[in-house]
Amino acid sequence: MNTMDDRRKKKLTFFTIGLIFLLSGVEYAVILPTIWRYLQTLDAAPYFLGLALSAFSLSGLLTGPLFGLWSDRTRTTKKIILFANVFEMIGNFMYFMGFSKWLLLSSRLVAGIGTGSGSSIFGLLTRITSPEDRATAFAAVMACRQAGLLIGPAFNIFLRLSDFHLGPFVVNKYTAPGLFMCLMWTLLQVVVIFMYWDLPPLDKGKNKGSLTSQSGGKEEEEEEDDRGIVKEDNDEEKPLMVSKELRGSYGSVVTSDPPGDDSSSASNATLNHISPPPSPLPPESHVSLSPFKNFSISQEFLREEVIVLLAAQFITLFNQTALETMVTPMTQKYFSYGELENSVMYCLCSVEVIAGFLFVRWLSQRVAERVVLAIGLTICNISAVWCLVFLAKPLGSSPWQLTEFIIGVFLQVLGLPFVAVAQVSLFSKITSEKTQGFSQGVRRSVGGLATILGPLWAGGLTENLYIMLGVMMALLVLMTVMLAFSYDRLVAPATEEPVDDSDNCG
Repeated sequence: MNTMDDRRKKKLTFFTIGLIFLLSGVEYAVILPTIWRYLQTLDAAPYFLGLALSAFSLSGLLTGPLFGLWSDRTRTTKKIILFANVFEMIGNFMYFMGFSKWLLLSSRLVAGIGTGSGSSIFGLLTRITSPEDRATAFAAVMACRQAGLLIGPAFNIFLRLSDFHLGPFVVNKYTAPGLFMCLMWTLLQVVVIFMYWDLPPLDKGKNKGSLTSQSGGKEEEEEEDDRGIVKEDNDEEKPLMVSKELRGSYGSVVTSDPPGDDSSSASNATLNHISPPPSPLPPESHVSLSPFKNFSISQEFLREEVIVLLAAQFITLFNQTALETMVTPMTQKYFSYGELENSVMYCLCSVEVIAGFLFVRWLSQRVAERVVLAIGLTICNISAVWCLVFLAKPLGSSPWQLTEFIIGVFLQVLGLPFVAVAQVSLFSKITSEKTQGFSQGVRRSVGGLATILGPLWAGGLTENLYIMLGVMMALLVLMTVMLAFSYDRLVAPATEEPVDDSDNCG
């Protein structure tokens, strides 16, 4: 297969991935504005809104790691995406039927299963992008979802005019979003079938200067394993590189690799005795059969740097969804905003977030991810202080209150892209590449938990903003302290330092 064909396949696959995330944003923006009124027409109690929104996040939270596990074991994502999209189609059709509030609740639960494929996609992106390009790839994908959130309300303009029958079903402004999204996900199935490929991982094999003899490369590695010989032209791929990766990623393994040992048989013995870490172990043919062969959840996730990034994911999403929940009642109370004004506000916020992702995409090529993360957390802290001082109890006349509110929302939204891109990109580098789908599933589940708890926390405290905003501020301070203490550890493993190669080769 020529490189031109490869490039075309990669572009089309990236385009399809962007489309998947765009549609997930559109679905959120199309259904969210009308679901409350829809539930009211079905005589649902107020708490049903929270249940319906949480059900979507809950099923995604549970299925993310499972889909990730599946993609790590099979090294494929196409069939996972096609399978997951079926749940989106069924769930949205159930939403369109809407005979009862329980069917509506079930519809969101079923549709949420489809979001679990995101972990497989992030796992794929990790495998097919180089560490330097990863942050820009993740930023582009995240910006696609925000673009969906931005154009979603535009679809609602014509969907709300729907008023006709389709067989036994009524199509009106409440049911139309379900039918529309069902059609969109069905079209996406066709796009995935014809325009998505399971791209090969960006293997170390590319450093050899030839991509044509991968099977030959595997045989060489197996032979070298047996004989304990490390060839000079291949030393980037061989066991020594793996032990160095272990040394960079997993502190507990340092003692297994004597520093000054030049003998390759000693290196082989070292490798044979390392069992706990989940990082790549030769020969590759064995690893591909079982990436979880020596996988340990505690070794992989209970590390300082991983916990810091998972905390960043949880705290920022918790704060974001809590503020989103607070904003609508607040604008109604102080500015008498209706649906139109709130839609305009959300559109402006989406424009700001997309601009933020594009800026972070540019910035991440010039500075380290941990610097981007620190910038984002600084902005979030400033925003939290501003909200606590000015929004908990707005002061002054109406124009001044509106100015305080706009600045608070602007600062909160500004910090999100920095933290989001930095933590997902760093997380992909400090966790094992072989089990990336599962790891990304765990990360997204932590985020899903935050999106469930955030609205619940804020929903009960809309009249006690000092408590609500005070806890959010405390969480950010905790996150900042964690970042400060772990800053030195938030780097990619040492596998990419050529100096170590020469040291190890003697």
